[in-house]
Amino acid sequence: MKVLKDILYKVSINAVVGDTSVSINAVHFDSRQIAENDLFVAISGTVVDGHDYIGKAIEQGASVILCETMPRVLEEGVTYVEVDNSNKALAVLASNYYGSPSENLRLVGVTGTNGKTTVASLLYQLFKNAGYKVGLLSTVKILVDNKEYKATHTTPDSLTINKYLKDMNAEGVEFCFMEVSSHGIHQCRTEGLVFEGGIFTNLSHDHLDYHKTFAEYRDVKKAFFDGLPKGAFALTNADDKNGAIMLQNTKAKKYTYALKSYADYKVQILENQLGGLLLKVDDNEVWTRLIGNFNAYNVLAIYATAELLGLEKFEILRLVSELESVSGRFQYLISDEKITAIVDYAHTPDALKNVLQTINSIRTKNEELITVVGCGGDRDKTKRPKMGHIATELSTKVIFTSDNPRSEDPEEILRDIEKGVEPQNFKKSLTISDRAQAIKTACQLAQPNDIILIAGKGHETYQEIKGERFDFDDFKTVQEYLKQLQK
Repeated sequence: MKVLKDILYKVSINAVVGDTSVSINAVHFDSRQIAENDLFVAISGTVVDGHDYIGKAIEQGASVILCETMPRVLEEGVTYVEVDNSNKALAVLASNYYGSPSENLRLVGVTGTNGKTTVASLLYQLFKNAGYKVGLLSTVKILVDNKEYKATHTTPDSLTINKYLKDMNAEGVEFCFMEVSSHGIHQCRTEGLVFEGGIFTNLSHDHLDYHKTFAEYRDVKKAFFDGLPKGAFALTNADDKNGAIMLQNTKAKKYTYALKSYADYKVQILENQLGGLLLKVDDNEVWTRLIGNFNAYNVLAIYATAELLGLEKFEILRLVSELESVSGRFQYLISDEKITAIVDYAHTPDALKNVLQTINSIRTKNEELITVVGCGGDRDKTKRPKMGHIATELSTKVIFTSDNPRSEDPEEILRDIEKGVEPQNFKKSLTISDRAQAIKTACQLAQPNDIILIAGKGHETYQEIKGERFDFDDFKTVQEYLKQLQK
């Protein structure tokens, strides 16, 4: 049990009614999880307002209520704590409740539109191969050294973050690499965490259903760097026009990386093949199995971060050469019929463009490039025509299909995508709503040496339709259909 006044340390409080010396068993923001002597945090969410469930939480045994607006009727024996921002207060509470676990390891956050998962996951891999105990909080999975847990959000809620960080402390983890999403920053999930460094990958069109404007989306990302402490490092992509903006108000030590611009860390692509990249990093050559220009940026970010965290330069280069690609990030196979299938998470216009340009820079142009792509439902609708335009402009054939339609009509999503197709590209595209059938058709259309790109879902092993999740794995699906062609 924890004493309330101890876990309220550094929480910005407007008013308290009741006793702050009471002990509490647990902290929850979901009233269904409340038990005797728990603290309930009422959060004003985008869909549900936790203040509507204060009564239910008290019925289930909550002895402390933290809220933004005091209830009109205050129950006797219950302590009420009023704050301006429940999300922010929850994050600080969570850190206090779990004993400030981020202070006991070296935590690095990775933010940006594309590349977060790759950079965080490969940093985990590199430091693990270097012999350290390492943690990872990512879209794909959560790792507490060797123990793996399923991830549900890019940036988990603050209670979950601190719980896993506490587990990492118990396992003796020295470094933790964490994806930091714009949603997570905006909802203050990283508040109260002590970061040793922050990495900015890039910024492009995404999440405008949530942030409304690109400027707001950019400024939320910037807020993460604004909050870094003086002793931390802030590493940004100088080739991205928003890279300098991230550094404007940070107290952290500023570093940059780039392929094209002047920067502290530079990389040059010497060879770009389907088997990997030959790079010159700060005047030293290194071969990596990662593919494409965008991965040259990722490798450089990883190299720079590892050096800033104290690893020796040539040791880092050796470790970079051993890195293996992340699940669903330019993951590929070559069938017996010499058909190459690539599965990638590219679900934004910029990411799709990067992947297609990478494939086009590698292929001989004597083969077809067949792209299977869709867009998620209940998300930013403005990017759909852009995805349709890019796919048809940079592929020889395109099959538009369902991604995760969620509560939307899949056919309506597909019509939005088709609006971006230029008249000269109409003949290149067809639409098959069923994703499995779309992948099967791509396999049937492919001839030896052709390339199939399946974009949008990457590592995901499900499809979300009308509130239900169905098992679906792009990589396994294309692997199976290509095998069938060999029979």
